[in-house]
This record gives sequence, structure tokens and C-alpha cells, in this order.
Amino acid sequence: MTKRIYVGNLPYSATEEEVRDLFSQHGEIVSLAMITDRETGRFRGFCFVEMEDAEAKAAIETLNGRDMDGRPLKVNEARPREDRGRQGGGYRDRGSNRW
Repeated sequence: MTKRIYVGNLPYSATEEEVRDLFSQHGEIVSLAMITDRETGRFRGFCFVEMEDAEAKAAIETLNGRDMDGRPLKVNEARPREDRGRQGGGYRDRGSNRW
């Protein structure tokens, strides 16, 4: 069974290769998602890594608080995404004064 890990406070200069190198020391990486801003495409400073349970636990224990380019990493088990409901984004007639 696999576990999804949240990795926060990464330097904005961090690359996928650097994160893979760091986590692969603790086991096989099933998946890695570097999170980017939808509008700018720039890295947002966090990612998600998926590993087997025992390997994920070891990675969390070892890497949480570890320094990466002067920043202490925040590494823990990812929580399920909350249902934020409908966030809008629907069509709005900008030509009318109804809004």
C-alpha cells in the first residue's frame, strides 16, 4: 500500500530531479507531483511524493525539518483534499448591469 507525502517549504529553485534524489534515498518513488501556479506556471514551493508505506514513514521521519538551501522542509503525510464546493468560475455577462 502506498502513502502520499506532502513536502512543503521547498526552495522555489528546487527541481524535480533534486526532490527525486532526496526521497529515493529512502525507497522507490511511485509518483511525484511538483505543484505549479495555474496562471504563471511557476513552482509554488511544495510537492507531493507517493511511496510505499514503510518507506514513506522513514522518509517523513528523516526529512522533516531537514535543511534544503537554507529552508527547513516540512514533510508529513498528505491529508485528503477538502471539498471546497463550487468556487464560481462560471459565465457572467459582463455587458449587463445585473451584477
